[in-house]
Amino acid sequence: MKFTIITYIEHKNRNDHFYSYAPYIREMNLWFNHVDEVEVVAPLSKEPVQSSELPYVQKKIFFTEIPAINLLSVKSAFLALLNLPKIFLKIFRAMKRSDHIHLRCPGNIGLIACMVQIFFPKKPKTAKYAGNWDPEANQPWSYNLQKWILSNSFLTRNMQVLVYGEWPNQTRNIKPFFTASFSEKEKQEVEEKNFEAPFTFLFVGNLVPGKHPLKAVQLVQELQRNLQRSREAPEICLKIYGDGPEMKMLRAYCREENIENLVDIKGSRTLEELKQAYQKAHFLILPSQSEGWPKAVAEAMFFGCIPIATAVSCVPWMLGDGERGILLRNGLLDTFQKNRQFEWFLGAAGADLKNVSRTGFSETLEVTKAEADDVERILELLNNLKNMKRMSKAAKEWSQQYTLERFEGAIKEVLAPNLSR
Repeated sequence: MKFTIITYIEHKNRNDHFYSYAPYIREMNLWFNHVDEVEVVAPLSKEPVQSSELPYVQKKIFFTEIPAINLLSVKSAFLALLNLPKIFLKIFRAMKRSDHIHLRCPGNIGLIACMVQIFFPKKPKTAKYAGNWDPEANQPWSYNLQKWILSNSFLTRNMQVLVYGEWPNQTRNIKPFFTASFSEKEKQEVEEKNFEAPFTFLFVGNLVPGKHPLKAVQLVQELQRNLQRSREAPEICLKIYGDGPEMKMLRAYCREENIENLVDIKGSRTLEELKQAYQKAHFLILPSQSEGWPKAVAEAMFFGCIPIATAVSCVPWMLGDGERGILLRNGLLDTFQKNRQFEWFLGAAGADLKNVSRTGFSETLEVTKAEADDVERILELLNNLKNMKRMSKAAKEWSQQYTLERFEGAIKEVLAPNLSR
């Protein structure tokens, strides 16, 4: 079977091996276990390969390069328009050569591919929608258009659309799905969490405005302020794993606030190093404004960390509506810039700290009481050992259902119509 991927994700070529974003590569390598050859249709970068990037393991890979596109400026929109016929034609030809078409959405390339696949109603297809599928979510028009095309069983035929979470009133195209990072054997390595001070909080993810790493810093900062009022208060710290344009601003903020002993910015790390961090930590904070399946949350839960996360996408389902973690109630979603595209350049490394309040919002925005409620609920949990152990156990039991073995089995099931040919 010839398996064709159309994706916006940028790739790099080193010694005829194609590298890209590690979590995406790990997933695709599982798909490749069940196919004979692969064609990847994606942008190709000339930048050097980073330590956080991995190669495909499939030997028979044919790469079709297409330009990366975005609509963030008049110039980039004009270039996208010029490149549109070339991208359309390359995607069309790749689909024509394919036995199974696989789209990665949402994204600008994904939107074009959604339109092109309409011309191939008889070919088996899958689309991995890695964003927020929530029908009530307030999202850019391009997201909504992709969701409408993929859901439309007249325009989109012979397609399984893999989405995170279970949502009401969906068409037959839509299939709830998941992802995984750890294997069955790694369950045996997970020991019961020792909830004794000092308590370690983690932030794991790209340091970009959409993930709100500054909010994680300020949440822990506020927790410490409240704890310092008591002589017997437990010690806490935050460890940040990730890299991105917000790194410089976060370091500057910690220096300005004199909290470098509270916040340890580790930078990008391997999955094995993250695994060790999850084993030692007690909590994970993810105050993100938009997610698909937040891997950091599921990974931390696998090792018994209690997640503290914004109630977006399928996060409330993952956290059992608060039974397996704390759902942040703050107003982050109200500040979402609605019209940005998926492949945006997220922020500038030298963000102006003068415009950032101690609550993480611009000084012109109203700070809600919900933020104070978030801090109070976490403080209450820190003083309740029984509840911490209960939440940790529930988080671990839920996450450990979703292993790599089960994930690969689900992939094989999706590909079953092709494998039987």
